[in-house]
Amino acid sequence: MKFEITKGKIPSAIRLVAYGAEGIGKSTFASKFPNPLFIDVEGGTHQLDVARFPKPENWHDLLEEIDAVIEEPNVCRTLVIDTIDRAETLLITQLLAEAGVDSIEKYGGGYGKGYTAIQERFNKDFLVRLDRLIAKRVNVVLLAHAAMRKLESPDDPPYDRWELKVSKKVAPLVKEWADILLFMNYEVMVIEENGRNKAKGKAHRKMHANHKPTYDAKNRYGLPDDMDLDFEPLRKIYDGTVPVQKEPSVLNVDTQTDIPVEGDVREDIRDELLRRLAAAGVGRQKFEAWLVATGRLAPGCTVYNLSGTQASAMLEHIDTLVNSLKGDN
Repeated sequence: MKFEITKGKIPSAIRLVAYGAEGIGKSTFASKFPNPLFIDVEGGTHQLDVARFPKPENWHDLLEEIDAVIEEPNVCRTLVIDTIDRAETLLITQLLAEAGVDSIEKYGGGYGKGYTAIQERFNKDFLVRLDRLIAKRVNVVLLAHAAMRKLESPDDPPYDRWELKVSKKVAPLVKEWADILLFMNYEVMVIEENGRNKAKGKAHRKMHANHKPTYDAKNRYGLPDDMDLDFEPLRKIYDGTVPVQKEPSVLNVDTQTDIPVEGDVREDIRDELLRRLAAAGVGRQKFEAWLVATGRLAPGCTVYNLSGTQASAMLEHIDTLVNSLKGDN
């Protein structure tokens, strides 16, 4: 079997999630991204001069608009979905209609089955579709509102922290899926007057790119903790998402099994997935061909184009996955 081993950075599209208080400027921020196309689920971009789809009225409308970009990826360089908490509401409405119940608590007979269904469908219907866009070199920006929730800790007193305003099982999926997770908030100067704390001066809008106890944030590009709420701090990152790619160094290796590459330290969940499949008698080449044939990856992509969310879901159902792959023999 021949493998092409490349070295160096691989240019790719970027998964960005930005969340913050209502009215802080999330949509305006997203409008500055390269050639953006909005799916305005909330109907809140009327005052912006942007390209947009018609407002989706239901979950199927939303998915069809994403599919339209998958079919014609040259229509934009960035797909913006505004907002995912509103999109989740459409999904819940769809699930209730399918089950014939009036509350997510009653879905499937209760016992939390409704929230599990939200998690599974949000991943399968929504995030997997967005990964197909990423594979076609279209950047994706997901906007969301923020909600303050109390965190209970066995070791420390409870405290408030900002989180994505989506259900508790969907939030971890989105955070793991993102390459960049930005929290947007106002920077306020607090002073003490007459024994009481008061906010003074004009609040500055800031975005935060690294985790702190009071909010979730992350990035894989070395962004600073605090930045002005503007696209400029991200411009260099996005200027490199669709470069003229240099010819990579290629090494052909003839072997019957997968081998580790010296210096390759990508020991992540995708490697674990490949190891589990190999132990079950399924090679990487067959797995990647199956991913392309089933629409989970675009032609030319590899297992490393899978998101962590996709790989995690496959690991959770590894026996079913192996049966599907062997059934294609």
